[in-house]
Amino acid sequence: MKRYIDSFVEGFMSDLIDKNPAEPEFHQAVHEVLLSLASFLEENPHYINSGILERMVEPERIIIFRVPWVNDVGKIIVNRGYRIEMNSAIGPYKGGLRFHPTVNLGILKFLAFEQVFKNSLTTLPLGGGKGGSDFDPKGKSDSEVMRFCQSFMTELYRHIGHNTDIPAGDIGVGGREIGYLFGQYKRITNEFTGTLTGKGVNWDGSYIRPEATGYGNVYFAEEMLNTRHESIKGKTVLISGSGNVAQFSAEKVNDLGGKVVTLSDSNGYIYDPNGIDKSKLKFVMQLKNIERGRIKEYAEKYNVKYVENETPWKEKADIALPSATQNEITKDDARSLIANGCICISEGANMPCTPKAIEIIIQNKLLYGPGKAANAGGVAVSGLEMSQDSMRLNWTREEVDARLKNIMKEIHKTCIKYGTKPGGYVNYMDGANIGGFVKVADTMIDLGTV
Repeated sequence: MKRYIDSFVEGFMSDLIDKNPAEPEFHQAVHEVLLSLASFLEENPHYINSGILERMVEPERIIIFRVPWVNDVGKIIVNRGYRIEMNSAIGPYKGGLRFHPTVNLGILKFLAFEQVFKNSLTTLPLGGGKGGSDFDPKGKSDSEVMRFCQSFMTELYRHIGHNTDIPAGDIGVGGREIGYLFGQYKRITNEFTGTLTGKGVNWDGSYIRPEATGYGNVYFAEEMLNTRHESIKGKTVLISGSGNVAQFSAEKVNDLGGKVVTLSDSNGYIYDPNGIDKSKLKFVMQLKNIERGRIKEYAEKYNVKYVENETPWKEKADIALPSATQNEITKDDARSLIANGCICISEGANMPCTPKAIEIIIQNKLLYGPGKAANAGGVAVSGLEMSQDSMRLNWTREEVDARLKNIMKEIHKTCIKYGTKPGGYVNYMDGANIGGFVKVADTMIDLGTV
């Protein structure tokens, strides 16, 4: 006979899919959380009776708007802009803006839903949100990016504020884009407030904000390894992506004595058996951040292997840090990683492992840090930036890094608390989902039917 909770999950997902058709990433994110919560909800049925889940999956507000801008040859282009204000139970909405051609409503709802749990885990008073546009900054001039950002903010500004909704960067939105967005916000509102994070240090930003997601992911991986009396020192590490998260994950791995052998972009990956050391990483940072080039140029410069249209997960290594995009590690990739001796996977990207891959990883009892826990360092330092903005001061790089490391330790403790299974194995996915859920759900109950 089917358990009540199994029937509840099945019926809940059926209703969700009917109400939110053609949004597979959102369905996947919600289903993952429900599977983690099933036994917990069975033991605590008041959460079901309070309609918490139905309220959590329904955004408090969805804003969709057109973004017209003029390119360098005088042609008017129209993109679509979004902001998903998902949940503000424990604080103002907080989450990044993504500029990428794949951006759509379903992807942003998945990211906003994940953000609610991630922000809860940081222990900071932050709700969850996400936004962005199908605009692609690649191949655009600085002037075109500026005009797009100014048009985007001309609509978005009326929906955000330092006590309401505080956007940050994400894929396609780095320091340049945040600068243009903040400049337009300041011009329109005639106020200098911490309404965006990821700002430059010279204009009210925080040290190590660009580094935070990558650093935090490596700190989380180190915490997981420590539970088995292991460390990153001496380990070989696979990293996907070559943007901020990948770059600073590599930097921190090098700092802790590990060896990074891969980086990638949407065209393929490079494999450097000698390791991507400090000087090589400096080349990558210049290539990607300033010249906006392709990772293939690394292979040409250093005469190493380049594999086109593939991900790096079939290479041999001890640790994998997926830091590119969602669903990049498939079930076959998971099997390859395990066969090649991988003992730890920590997600720098959001939902980079498919459900089948996660199932295989957990069945084989690998150390597995889900994105909502492992990559929470970015939003954690965004929260620290907000604190500095409010107090009109700047903490030193060392102070911010120490606070970030402590936050990642606390997230790890929460995962241990809620994810430890009989026999001692820690299911970090369950720990993150339950730990993130409890704080938000209890607050929603305290606040009534809002």
